[in-house]
This record gives sequence, C-alpha cells and structure tokens, in this order.
Amino acid sequence: MPPPNRVSALPRQQSLLLPAVLNPFVQDTTFSKADIIKCVLLGIFLVPIRGIFLSLVLMVTWPVAVITTFMHPLKGAVEPMTGWRRFMCRNVMAALGRTYYFCMGFRVVVKGKQVGSSEAPILAVAPHSTFFDGIVCIIAGLPSTVSRVENLATPIFGRFVRCLQPVLVSRKDPDSRKNTIREIDSRAKSGGHWPQVLIFPEGTCTNRSCLITFKLGAFIPGVPVQPIIMRYPNRLDTVTWTWQGFSSGKLLLLTMSQLYTTVEIEFLPPQIPTEEEKKKPPLFANTVRGVMARALGVPVTDHTYEDCRLMISAGELTLPMEAGLVEFTKISSKLNLKWENVRKELEGFATIASACNGGRIRIEEFAGYLKLPISPALEDLFALFDRDGDGTIDFREYVIGVTILCRPANTDEVLWMAFKLFDTDQDQKITREEFASLMRSALGVNDLNMAKLFKTIDADGSGFITFDEFQSFALTHPEYAKLFTTYLELQRYQALQGVDPEDLLSSNNTDHDDKQEDSISDKKDD
Repeated sequence: MPPPNRVSALPRQQSLLLPAVLNPFVQDTTFSKADIIKCVLLGIFLVPIRGIFLSLVLMVTWPVAVITTFMHPLKGAVEPMTGWRRFMCRNVMAALGRTYYFCMGFRVVVKGKQVGSSEAPILAVAPHSTFFDGIVCIIAGLPSTVSRVENLATPIFGRFVRCLQPVLVSRKDPDSRKNTIREIDSRAKSGGHWPQVLIFPEGTCTNRSCLITFKLGAFIPGVPVQPIIMRYPNRLDTVTWTWQGFSSGKLLLLTMSQLYTTVEIEFLPPQIPTEEEKKKPPLFANTVRGVMARALGVPVTDHTYEDCRLMISAGELTLPMEAGLVEFTKISSKLNLKWENVRKELEGFATIASACNGGRIRIEEFAGYLKLPISPALEDLFALFDRDGDGTIDFREYVIGVTILCRPANTDEVLWMAFKLFDTDQDQKITREEFASLMRSALGVNDLNMAKLFKTIDADGSGFITFDEFQSFALTHPEYAKLFTTYLELQRYQALQGVDPEDLLSSNNTDHDDKQEDSISDKKDD
C-alpha cells in the first residue's frame, strides 16, 4: 500500500475532468445500403426539379434585393431601412426566402412566440450546426445579423446579405472586434429604432450534441435577449456541417434528395439580465446558455472556436484532428494560457505522439521521448499526466500536466536542488562521469542514451554542464524537472520505510515540491 502522501495520489480537480461531449465538431452520420439506394432514386427526380425551382426563385429574388438596397449605404452614417424599403425587406424578401427553403424541401415547425425589439433587442440562436440555419433569419422577419465584409462581395447572395443591414466584421481591421461590439450595443439600445439583432453566439458549427461556449457579443449590451433554439428531428442527419464530416456540396445534394427535411424553431421567453449580469456578460451568457441547454436536453461544454483552430493545427502536425480538442475556454482561464501557448504545447505533444495511433501517448513513447527506460519514477510521472487512468496521455492531459506539474517544478530552488544532486563534488559543474553515475543508478539510463542526453544539455560542448545550461535545458524540457523531483519523492518514501532518520535530513527539502503540488495542481479551487 503506497504512503498516503504520494504525489501520484493527488485528487483530480473535478472541473478539469473530461467534458460530457468529447468532440462536438464531428459529423458521423452513417447510411445503410437501403438509405443510399433511396437517396439515389429520389435524387434522380427531386434534385433536378428542385434545382429548376430554386433557380427561378433566385431570378426573382436578386432583382428585388438590388432594388431594395439601391443607393442605400452600408458604411458611415447608416440608418435602418424605413418606408418602402422596410416593406420590401420584411414582406417580399421574407416571402421569397420561405419559398426558397420550401423548394429545397424544408418543412418548418415554429414553436413559441417572437417578441418585438422593444422587449428583446437581441435574438440568440443555438445550436449553430449548418449553413441551412439561415432559415431562422427568414422566420424571425429578417433582423440584422453579424456578417463578414467579404460576404457582401459574394455573387447573388451578397445582395441578400445587404438587405439584412448586417453588423460588418473585417479581419483586416485590428479594431474590428471593438467596433462590432460598439455597433451591436448601439443598435440594441436604440429603443426600437433598429430592428432586432440576430446572433449565433457559439461562433462556429457543432453537431448539436451540446452547447459550447457562447461568445459575449450578444450579452455585453446588458439588454434582454430572446433565446431561439433549433432542432432537425429527422431520421437521417443530412444537414450538420462541421469541421469533420461531409462537405457543403455533399450535404446540399443529400438534403435535396430527401422527400422533406424538418426543422423546428422554438422561441423561448426573453431572458432579462440582473444587475450583476449586466456588469458581468460571461455570467449572463452562461445563464442564457443554461436555459437553452435545458430546453434542448443537452449538456454544455467549454469548447470554442479556438478548439477548431487547434484541430486544424493538429491535422497539420499529422495528428488526428480531434487530438487538438482541449475545451479551450476552461483550459485557458484556469491555467492562464493563451491560444499561442497551447499551440506551442501542441507542437511538443506532436513530437512525442506523431508515431502513435490515435494521437495518444503510451508510457513506451513517453520513455522513448525522454530517452529513459521505464522506471518507478517515470511511471509515477506518467501517472500524474494520465488523468483518467486509461494508460495513455492525450493532448488535453499533456497541456494540464505540463502547466500544473512540470513548469512549477522549474523554479530556481528546485532546479538548484536537482543540479546539486548531480554535482557530487560540489565544484559548480557536472562532469560526464557524475551525470552518468546518477542517471544509471537513479533512472537506469544506458550509456548510449546518457551520452546523447549529456551532449544535448552541454550546449557549448565544453565537456561539463554548468547550472545555466542545466536551467536552460529544464526550461525547454519541463518534464525532466518534474521527473527528478518525483525521483526524490520516491527516495524519501523509501527512506521513511526503514532508513535511519539521520539519513533523511538531506531529503527534507523536497517538501517544497509537495507544497507546490498541493497549491498549484488539481486541488486548486474552482
């Protein structure tokens, strides 16, 4: 039975455990042979017919959109459409939009009641799972949306976007985010002068299995928000458009090959922020998300668009795309990490895991990366990383382990203690013989790997390692610092089991690492 104070026995912080949904960005619909045959047979007849009708609707809609937006500015002192323009937009364009989706085979079921802009200036829609979600804009009476500037230049559809008088976002403008929030705030507080602003607060498409982190743009103004939830209760999912799954063209073809596709749009009661929520937009966002999640019957997770960026990076590093998922919102806030920091850790993880199936590190790869044999000290370190105890380390566990366990071990005090462990003659430098002696006796490193490791640390090739070289290596390879403190822990526990107390005095300094582990690691308050 291990001693009660072993580092590996630390409890896991509940809030850093795995989320309820591991990957909300994958579309994994499977089609049986009967489904495929049915899609082909129906598609032969339905796709050409629907294509003809859609073309006819577009031929009517485009000139109507041109007339509606003619000589109406999109930038500068923009005013909401009034008079005949407002009528054309809210009635004619909305009717054409419904016709367009009807021609694609959509059957719309509306539940609840939409309130006016004076009661809820902002409409928050979730989950966002497909480009077909645009139908909610038509059902809601063509409110303003948030759109990229580039969308205005899109042939045909650019004119439709102009009819919505969107809040424009430009990736080229460094002040775009600030200006966007200011414009949303201005419209939301116009007292009904502007139409409602419709926002998809998730900011990216998911598979509707959960609600991910809401962006704060809809909640910063501190005005009432009406939640709108969307469902696609069809036997076959031909609409979900995520980062892993069918292409947009294939989804469009599959959807048009169905007899009909049902979409449910439900307007929930407006959510009025409390005084505290007005001051704390994240709190208001979480409140609204919770209401929507309960209505949908799905969990919430802390994934966000940044996780998608990490998925792309993982793919570029020849890892499975899902290896990059870490629940970025939670990891960044609890561990004080920016996206660039996590991306850098992903590169380090890929160095170890690129040869592993499934992008998960086993203890053999972990030992191989560190050029060390599997030993009790290494097993203890691996167990600290392996949070779910499945015998492997995924990227999420790696980021948490490096940040919580290894980097705090790289303090000057701990590194100096480890340096003195090697420097047996106390001459302020570690010779090859001193390094080999400890590495062989403590961690079982063979001479070949020891020589490679020594050469790596001895940056100037002087034949010995100074403290500066030792510290520089530890800062770029934080796993080693924690490995040595773990080894010292093992030595201390073995000593406590039967060695004379006089011999333990030199190991008492390792208490610092225990205290640091308790204060910074998984015991940190939520």
